[in-house]
Amino acid sequence: MALSSQSYSANGNSKRAIWGWALYDWANSAFATTVLAAFFPLFFGHFYSRGAPAVVVTSRLAWANSISILIVVVLAPVLGAIADGAAWRKWSLSLGMLLGSSATAALAFIGQGDWLSAVVVFALANVGFSLSNVFYDSLLVSVAKESERNRVSALGYGLGYLGGGLLFLVNVIMWLKPALFHIHDQDRAVGISFLTVAVWWVTFTVPLLRWVREPRGMQGASVGSAVSTALGELWTTARSLPGQRTLLTFLIAFWLYIDGVGTVIRMALDYGRSIGLATSHLIIALLITQFIGFPAAILFGRLGERWGAQRSVLLGIGVYVAVTVFATRMHTAAEFYALAATVGLVQGGVQSLSRSIYSRLIPADRASEYFGFYGVLDKSAAILGPLLMGWVGLLTNNSRQGLLSILVLFVAGGWLLSKVKLPAL
Repeated sequence: MALSSQSYSANGNSKRAIWGWALYDWANSAFATTVLAAFFPLFFGHFYSRGAPAVVVTSRLAWANSISILIVVVLAPVLGAIADGAAWRKWSLSLGMLLGSSATAALAFIGQGDWLSAVVVFALANVGFSLSNVFYDSLLVSVAKESERNRVSALGYGLGYLGGGLLFLVNVIMWLKPALFHIHDQDRAVGISFLTVAVWWVTFTVPLLRWVREPRGMQGASVGSAVSTALGELWTTARSLPGQRTLLTFLIAFWLYIDGVGTVIRMALDYGRSIGLATSHLIIALLITQFIGFPAAILFGRLGERWGAQRSVLLGIGVYVAVTVFATRMHTAAEFYALAATVGLVQGGVQSLSRSIYSRLIPADRASEYFGFYGVLDKSAAILGPLLMGWVGLLTNNSRQGLLSILVLFVAGGWLLSKVKLPAL
């Protein structure tokens, strides 16, 4: 696939393109925070599955997440390859955004007890969110020069924490004090929160669509030819990965440590609830992570420029090791807040600098295709970790020992990352 290198640097010096790109993180992080991390899991058991045993509710949620992840695993690399060949990155991002935001809005209109509809619609929203992120990530190589990507990637994550946190704060106030917003009850407040996420998501996608240029696809080729060639190259890429030792080592390392990160993100509220913390304490902790995550992600990007992205990610992994050990000894809300604040210091940095490292290891003209593989690993995080936690917890009859088991993900992932040799800037 012959592409002009200039097409991938056209936006490199455009601050407006960088801000337009970064604002998509501001846009879709509202879904990640309000829907994915907080209100849907809480609301699912309370409203959509009212009256069902807790084990049944957990099983239904697990199926919703597993099905959506499976769809992303199958589609992300294929759609990424097609987007590269036919120059459909922005178009594909838009479709994912529209699917995710429409499904999120639809959650507000599902009735009490209709858990099956809620599962299906939530899965569709999650698929739209995950697939749109594949194309968003791939556009990093067209808006920023290689030497700028640590900072630009961190800007995106930082704005994501801030934007997602601001809307989540409003949604939490709506939920706690619905009368202030002339809302009848807390259940209706959650439904309206889903609507605000959808509007927020669509609105703040507009700058990317207006300011970021679409990198050119195959020169002088029809769409059918571009798609056929892209799929052929996808197969070639998949077969060649075992021979790309540096890239493969990084992907395995990333898969391990990002699964640990994802496990901490997804299991934190459940773990806090299991040790007796009130829902209000869990929500406050999530807000703490969001608002600390904003400046911390920006600062981590600066650290990556000064100290190196690889060493900075290893530092973040070390902090996660300490956090995991600390969590097994935690008993009070104050300790949970301290854990949330510490996670906020490194979470965005580990995610953003990992994306930046990966962008340096792949060919720019096939970024969506390669980010399809990356997206599969990123969005399927928190599969191995919960399995480890559950197995060890059952074996030892101790949930704290179960949590301690995810240390193997951080240690193994960090060790492999330390073996990756990055190209010089």
